[in-house]
Amino acid sequence: MKKIQMVDLKSQYEKIKSTVDASIQEVLDTNTYINGPLVHQFQKNLEDYLGAKHVIPCANGTDALQIAMMGLDLKPGDEVITADFTFAATVEVIALLQLTPVLVDVDMVNMNIDIEAIKKAITPKTKAIVPVHLFGRAANMDAIMEIAAEHNLYVIEDNAQAIGADYVSKTGTKSKVGVIGHVAATSFFPSKNLGCYGDGGAIFTNDDKLAHIIRGIVNHGMYERYHHDVVGVNSRLDSIQAGVLNAKLPLLNEYNTARRLAATKYNAAFAGHANIIVPEFDANENDHVFHQYVLRIVDADRNALLQHLQDKAIPCAIYYPIPLHSQKAYVDVRYKEEQFPVTNQLVKEVIALPMHTELDDEQIKFITDSVLEFLNK
Repeated sequence: MKKIQMVDLKSQYEKIKSTVDASIQEVLDTNTYINGPLVHQFQKNLEDYLGAKHVIPCANGTDALQIAMMGLDLKPGDEVITADFTFAATVEVIALLQLTPVLVDVDMVNMNIDIEAIKKAITPKTKAIVPVHLFGRAANMDAIMEIAAEHNLYVIEDNAQAIGADYVSKTGTKSKVGVIGHVAATSFFPSKNLGCYGDGGAIFTNDDKLAHIIRGIVNHGMYERYHHDVVGVNSRLDSIQAGVLNAKLPLLNEYNTARRLAATKYNAAFAGHANIIVPEFDANENDHVFHQYVLRIVDADRNALLQHLQDKAIPCAIYYPIPLHSQKAYVDVRYKEEQFPVTNQLVKEVIALPMHTELDDEQIKFITDSVLEFLNK
């Protein structure tokens, strides 16, 4: 059996090696390392794929979130509501901009931001909501956009984990996540469903004015060289990474289908087990693209299972072991433990198994057999 990895980028690269290598060589031959033709080509290709009017590439996903908020001209002290159960980058950029993060609980079934918790958290100072499409599953954007419209709030989609996922609205309209809110941010970190071979990110919006502002922000606030019209940063996607992303983008749907197929096989192996709660999804839909495959382990020792798998050379991880409201950097007297019952339970139960485009049946069987071996003993 081939060595099991959490993400097998080497095997994925071998299938697109000639295209990737040619793109990198083009950059070296033309010396167009920053904002070269491949960056503009990728921008246009991603706009077409997403159905977005504007894609603005940048240096990484965290920058993308920060720049999106800068573009909305949020002021220090403005409150931004986001999920307690997610990676720290989401709340990190809120704090860096001297905005006030307001963490709320998540839904037990889909692990995305809880709609009722959003409603309860809104105050006169609230200016934005940041839903995170966690682990590759679309958040409830219908409800979030309705709340935003009612209270005149911005919606900033954190799409770092769900690029390529579909969202079907209650009216039946299908769109890609990331083009539903006012602005969105994504990451092209190598392990993402669409990942480059270094750092990279992008901002999406259908708002022409906002896109213009953001294009200045990513380039030191310049629209004309040495004319600084807005306060900006230095955050640009380099051409080599754009070449890698151009090679992968035409395969993104295929990659996401492979992930859902692996998730289907995982779920079948664990079906009906008293100690395992599997992620719910429709194998015929594309609303979950499985950036991570995350189980909940109940009435059993999750940490001992983690060690058992690691002892068998099966990589696995806990996303996330500590709620954001308990992290030293974000502890706040406003937060009470009773506000976060779901998050506090999830951090004790979740475990992520290997998930990538190259998983084969032999590997999946070994992983699932190993999980069941531990839980059935």
